[in-house]
Amino acid sequence: MNIKKTKFKGLVILDGVKHRDKRGYLRELYLEKLIKKKFKFQITSVSKKNVLRGLHFQIKKPQGKLISVIKGEIFDVAVDLRKNSKTFGKHFSIKLNEKNCSSVFIPPGFAHGFLTLKKENIVCYSCTEYRSPKNERSIKYNDPKLKIKWPVKKPNISFKDKNATSLNHYIDDLLS
Repeated sequence: MNIKKTKFKGLVILDGVKHRDKRGYLRELYLEKLIKKKFKFQITSVSKKNVLRGLHFQIKKPQGKLISVIKGEIFDVAVDLRKNSKTFGKHFSIKLNEKNCSSVFIPPGFAHGFLTLKKENIVCYSCTEYRSPKNERSIKYNDPKLKIKWPVKKPNISFKDKNATSLNHYIDDLLS
């Protein structure tokens, strides 16, 4: 397994290893010695094509997330909300799928979301903090300030995400 740094401090790509034989394959998702993080909470998400989930974050006890695609393909996005970061307000995107075996670790302090690209998509995320519904917030996936080029114009989104607010709405709170 290899690790690649990005221009976002702490956000790394893990190039996984897939061991194939006639029965199928075995895939490595995570090595603690590479990321040096402990995960408290793990989620599996199953979504049809063109489902967009996000951009989500927690205002207290922010979560670091290790994102891996078990089946299908996603366009994964992380937005840096760390107030002292050189990349504050900028986004990172990557396509993750079962074939490229890549995963991404998104450190605490980012909003996260993804768009599903195949008929069936199974995404596994491991989180460094527990879910805290009262601290969950959402930023509009299509906020013009973010300049994210989503591969689908009209995604299927939840009521919660339809009612998300702009990044500007959070800037004063995040910077205070």
